[in-house]
This record gives sequence, structure tokens and C-alpha cells, in this order.
Amino acid sequence: MTTLYNDPAEFAEDQLLGFADLYADRLRAVPGGVVAHRGPEPIVAVVVGGGSGHYPAFAGLVGPGFASGAVVGNIFTSPSAAQVYSVAKAADQGRGVILTFGNYAGDVMNFGIAAERLRREGIDTRVVLVTDDVASSPVEEQRRGIAGDFTVFKALGAAAAAGAGIDEVERIGRAANAATRSFGVAFSGCTMPGATEPLFTVPHRHMGVGLGIHGEPGIRDEPLMPARDLARLLVDGILSARPEPSDAAPTRGTGASRVAAIVNGLGTTKYEELFLLWNEIRPLLDAAGLTPVEPEVGELVTSLDMGGCSLTLMWLDEELETTWRADAYAPGYRKQAAPLSELRPVDPGALDTAEAAAPEPSAAGAGLAPLVIAGLRELQRTLHENEAELGRIDAVAGDGDHGRGMVKGIDGAIRAVDALGDAGFGPGWVLRSAGRAWAADAGGTSGVLWGAGLEAAGDALTDTRERYDADAVSEAVGAFVDAILELGRAEIGDKTLVDAMVPFRDALNAGIEAGSGAARAWAAAAEVATDAARETAALTPKKGRARPLAEKSVGTPDAGATSFGLMVTALGALAAR
Repeated sequence: MTTLYNDPAEFAEDQLLGFADLYADRLRAVPGGVVAHRGPEPIVAVVVGGGSGHYPAFAGLVGPGFASGAVVGNIFTSPSAAQVYSVAKAADQGRGVILTFGNYAGDVMNFGIAAERLRREGIDTRVVLVTDDVASSPVEEQRRGIAGDFTVFKALGAAAAAGAGIDEVERIGRAANAATRSFGVAFSGCTMPGATEPLFTVPHRHMGVGLGIHGEPGIRDEPLMPARDLARLLVDGILSARPEPSDAAPTRGTGASRVAAIVNGLGTTKYEELFLLWNEIRPLLDAAGLTPVEPEVGELVTSLDMGGCSLTLMWLDEELETTWRADAYAPGYRKQAAPLSELRPVDPGALDTAEAAAPEPSAAGAGLAPLVIAGLRELQRTLHENEAELGRIDAVAGDGDHGRGMVKGIDGAIRAVDALGDAGFGPGWVLRSAGRAWAADAGGTSGVLWGAGLEAAGDALTDTRERYDADAVSEAVGAFVDAILELGRAEIGDKTLVDAMVPFRDALNAGIEAGSGAARAWAAAAEVATDAARETAALTPKKGRARPLAEKSVGTPDAGATSFGLMVTALGALAAR
């Protein structure tokens, strides 16, 4: 939802004032939009535009190497002909104006009217439409312009910055459009300033295929799919409509297999998700014989707070590749040729972190290791079963990531243990390997603590004992607890893992000293830990991210203490079988 506004009707104008003030070093506001400061030599003025709500398109693309001006209409609304005329007139440097925008009826009419007025005044004015959306029509001339706006605008701006004449700039822009294809999906609709409901909704666990960027829903709804399947959908959608080389616009050199690629976020799809999607798209492009050139992943043509993403490919010849790689300095996009020849790849040998070989375990150690591994697998099952609930508890006064973090940690530990194979390792080596992997994969506070605790337990247990008895269990648990206490610096009453862990250790030691045996003492101590975890609901947190929301936390048990209680209970049940 668009939350910050004064008068919703004035949102576009109000935000533009703030924008122009921020980037006064490279542009200034004029009636209807913004224009770039001029360089030492006049150039063809490339004027982009459309409705607001798409930042960095359109105003964010004004600057050296990109657009000379941007016309800014109301949210998702074509700017008026008067606005287009005003910006174009201010941007004109005596070498002509190219107006470029997405293929929408209102834009076509208003930019067209302004173009005629400019021509009547003797200003050579050309129009370059963007028609990249393959989902909107099988006929290129009838397609909408979506994130392909960016590649076409970039080609036009680079050609103009290089000093080309208006005929040449126009030709390059049309070639860029003919070589560009886009396809996208929406996960949720966007909400206009002042509105309480989105412009459209997508059925639960579905996505709209073939989105528009003016808040339009997709052409059809399909169930949500994993990133690898979505990557296939996007790539196949574009390749089914790939441009064909022609005698009128031949490819040059090796350009037929090289593409400019954009994975574009629409507003609320996070960069990390887009990076993941690119990781799935890249091998599909490779398999199709396409080489991405300086790909871009991020928010380039958005739609307020719409959830969704799109893929854009522009097939490159030598000329288009030059424009794609050219420098640009705009508020929403900067590119500078890096001195790559001066960079050297990291020597893989420098990353070698291999450790000394594992010690040969004693017979008792070799016999105990499979039981330790079985315990780790039981923890994995328990954490997966309780992941959602642990996240819910953590979200009350934290960031809600405890369940996910614990699952990532134990999954990493299991992968590390599986990688050991059947070479005959002792229990200490297994725990140390699991702890290192847990800390590496889980991250965060709990990941570091559990990783350190497991490593310390492994060090205490060792691999070469002739006999592993209740005292060995007590020593390993004691080392686990001491490592976490030293690293985390938490105390009883701080509402952390410690509130369940320390009572567990003390109860376990008391049971063992009383002669209960390790299994019975463990089960009894697990009940103490579970009760102690439950009682943390009455506490206020004094450590971690929950501390600023201490009062909100009252009434909910600590997630770390709760997960500890669940885990030691599961291990106790396993030992009793």
C-alpha cells in the first residue's frame, strides 16, 4: 500500500518536487517533468515519459548518457500534450527531439499531439514507440511497452550522448525496440495513493501471467511455481517470440547470440528473490545459445507496490551492444566502464580451508558415532515439524526467522554429516563437523550459538575414549552450555535459550549424580527444560532483537528456549526407544 502522501490527487507533483531537489546536480524541474543539465556540446534530446509510479522510470533515467528529459504524468496516467510539449521544448538543444514511451493509447495521442506542435515550430521531432510485451499481443505493433522501455531508452540515450544525428539516433532506437522482448508475472496488485484496496487481486497462491505496468492484472492466472519453473516460463515465453534477423536489420559480428538481459522487480518483490530467479534463468539462456552481456537485476520499471517480476532480453548486434554498455549517470541508474583488465580472479587455492585429517576413532567412538548421527536426524525432523510455530513465536517481538534459521542450521549439519560418508569417524568429529556447518548455513545469533555449542560438545566428547558413559554425556552437555554462555553473554532471566538450557544442564547432572543413568536423567531434564521454556512467557527480554519490544513479548515464550525444549525432548524420546 502507498502509505505516504498528503493529497492523493497531488501525489505525482509532490514527489517530483522532492526528487528534483535531491538530484539538482544533474537535472532541474520544468512544467510537466524534468530535464537534464546540458553538456559542452549540443545533442539530440531524448525525452522519455509516461505516468508516475514506475520509478526509476521515467524521471530516474534522466542524466548524462541516458535521457535528456522525462515527462511525468499522474499515477499510471499519460501526461498531457501540454506537459510533453513543455519538457521537450526545454530539453531541445537545437539538434531535434526524440519522444519515446510505451505503446499505450493515451501516451500515443498526447505525445503525438505534442510532436506535431513541436514540428510546426520548426523543431525536428521523431517518435519511437516501445512494444516489447510479448504477452499482450502476437502482433509486434500492437504490443504494450513494459520493462523493455529501459533497453530502448538506454540505446537512444547512448547514441545521442555519442553525438549521433537525429536520423541515426532514431534508427538505433527503432532497432533496439525491434530486438527487445519482455514477459512478466504479477503476484499481487498495487494500491493507488489514498486507496484502501489494490487495483486488482491475484487468487491465493496464484500469479497473474502477462502483467502490465499500469496496475493491470495478468492475462491469465496460474498457480504459483518454484523459481526454476518460473524461470522456464519467462524464458520460453520470450524465446517463442524471439526476433528474426532480416535483410533490413541484419545482425553484425557475433551479435546474434548475445543479449542484454534484465530481471525486473515491479515494486515489492525483493532483490534477493530476483537474484535467485536470475540464478535459474542464466543456465536456460546458456542452453538456448544466448550469452548475457552485463545483465541487470533489480527495480528498473516498477508499478508502485505491485508484487511481480519480468524478464527482458534485447538481442545485440555490435551497435546495440555498444549502446548497452555505454556509461550513464542518472538518479536511478549508473553505469561506468570498469577497468576489468586490471582485475584478477581470486586464486582458488587461497580459498582452501581443508583441515587436518580426522583422528582414528576408538572402537567405542566408532560405535557411538552412528547414534550421534541418528540424534542429529531426529533434531532435523523435530525442527522441520515445528518450523512454522517457532517462526510465529519469534515474530511476536522479533523478526520471525527463528524457525527458518534453525531448520537451515540443522539441514546444513546433516549435509555435512552425510558428506563424511562411511569412512569411520568418531562422535567428536561428527559433532564438530555438524557445528561448523550449522553456524555457516544458519547465520544469525542462534546459528553462531548452536554451531559453537556443538563444536564444544564434540571437543569434550572426543573420538578416542575407551568408554562413553553418563559422565561423558555430562561433560559434553557442560561444554555445550559453557560455549553458549561465554559467546552469548546471556543470563537466567534474560528470556533467551539460556533460560531452558541451564536448568536442563543442572537437572541432567543432578540425575546422573543420583545414579539415574544417562537416558533417564536426560528425559527428566528435558521435562525441566520444557517447563522452563514455557515459563519464559512471563519474562521481558533483555537481549537480542526482542529487547526494544519487551512489553509486547510478555505472554509469549522465548523462541530459542522453546526450540531447545523441543529438541532435548526429542533426543530423550529417541534414547528411550
